Amino acid sequence: QVQLVESGGGLVQAGGSLRLSCATSGRTFSGSGMGWFRQAPGKEREFVATIDWSGAYTWYTDSVKGRFTISRDNGKNTMYLQMNSLKPEDTGIYYCAARKSSGGSVSRYQYDYWGQGTQVTVSS
Repeated sequence: QVQLVESGGGLVQAGGSLRLSCATSGRTFSGSGMGWFRQAPGKEREFVATIDWSGAYTWYTDSVKGRFTISRDNGKNTMYLQMNSLKPEDTGIYYCAARKSSGGSVSRYQYDYWGQGTQVTVSS
């Protein structure tokens, strides 16, 4: 059974930083494309960042480019999201997701496994 467990969320002031982690088990992590999504209250879940199996390919939604960095450590079966210069509009529940295939994707419908999410709150 595949499990994804997010951690690292919390409350931070605008301009601050957080580092999210996504620990995986039950599947060959190194062969999976991965992604981060977020959901604000009353809104749909939206794409944040994605990374392919090797870490060589990454892609971000425009609103986080230059502030967030997605990465992975295949030896530790863990994916990360470094978030800098946080803004109140970054507030939401952050979910990590994994694909059965090796490429990344911006579409939530192309992910096969999801974590339970971690809350990120940015105060102004």
